[in-house]
Amino acid sequence: MSSFVDFQNEIYLGGMGGLRPELPMTAAGLAERARRELPPEAYAYVAGSASAERTAAANESAFDHYRILPRMLRGTTAPGARDLSVEVLGTRLAAPVLTAPVGVLELLHERGEVLVAEATKELGLGMVLSTASSCTIEEVGAAAGDWWYQLYWPADDELARSFVTRAEAAGAKAVIVTADTPALGWRPRDLEHAHLPFLLGKGIANYLSDPVFRAKLGTPPEESEEALRMAILTWVGLFGNHSLRPADLGKLREWTDLPIAVKGLLHPDDARQVVDAGADAVIVSNHGGRQVDGAIAALDALPAVVATVGDRADVLFDSGIRTGSDALIALALGAKAVLYGRPWAYGLGLAGRDGVRHALRVLLADFDSALGLSGSAAVAGVDRSLLSIVR
Repeated sequence: MSSFVDFQNEIYLGGMGGLRPELPMTAAGLAERARRELPPEAYAYVAGSASAERTAAANESAFDHYRILPRMLRGTTAPGARDLSVEVLGTRLAAPVLTAPVGVLELLHERGEVLVAEATKELGLGMVLSTASSCTIEEVGAAAGDWWYQLYWPADDELARSFVTRAEAAGAKAVIVTADTPALGWRPRDLEHAHLPFLLGKGIANYLSDPVFRAKLGTPPEESEEALRMAILTWVGLFGNHSLRPADLGKLREWTDLPIAVKGLLHPDDARQVVDAGADAVIVSNHGGRQVDGAIAALDALPAVVATVGDRADVLFDSGIRTGSDALIALALGAKAVLYGRPWAYGLGLAGRDGVRHALRVLLADFDSALGLSGSAAVAGVDRSLLSIVR
């Protein structure tokens, strides 16, 4: 049986013939290559975080609070000896990894979301499609394997319902409500370029293609530059919903039978409230540090959320995953799966679909190796006993 860690054998065997990987083998290497090669506005949009970016830094440094305590002589290191599969929100994945919902991928590649859908389908991973995508729900659904739809709940319930209905019809297997972005955070890197892609008509394909949104327009947006400008201004008035409350999940449950998760929670009381309101899962996340500077690291919030709702709902983790060991630590702290963001986005910008696939294979091989070398034969057996705390 093949395994994700076989990627290293593929590389070493290629090296015998003089081949070297065309892309860096670490998340940091992908980020640095992207910084040098991508358009400055595109790199800033992906890399940037809120204000002084302390939350983004804390997301990564929080993993230093834990050390893995490997167990030996357990027969878990042989290729194909491990089971990385997991079922979360009713979706069976080859490994506990989904691509995080990164928006406006046309900044990196014209068909960005479709390429991510193809790469995740090939690898047996999950994809979470952003509302703020550059390809439509239907285009991505036609290319994807197992995928979830992330809802930025607009200030119009009819439009929100239309998005969800379209996603379910296109094959989405869950709906993810992002709670931490009723408005955009203060992001200096974008501000220095005076660059908000939505105002250029980018990342709003799902709005421009939606019948409810189009009914609000006097003229179809494709008819003229002025019509597109008016559509963009209509989008401005609808993005974000400051009135959203846990009880609104009841509306969502009326609109769909799909599993529901709420993303962007850090406080255990917030997690309890949304599960009480009907959420099937929560995703512990601070939006990759892009919303509140100085906020608690997502990993530091994870244990309390698991302790509060982990017996009633799936708990997933997002914000800060860069290595396979990071993913292993998050799982040991109680996450069922992790969402992985920026590194594959850099890969997309550098090499399209192949870049996404490369970034994901790097993470998966690293995770597969760390799991086995730590003495675990399956993701299902990973628990807190694997960790030593070094705070």
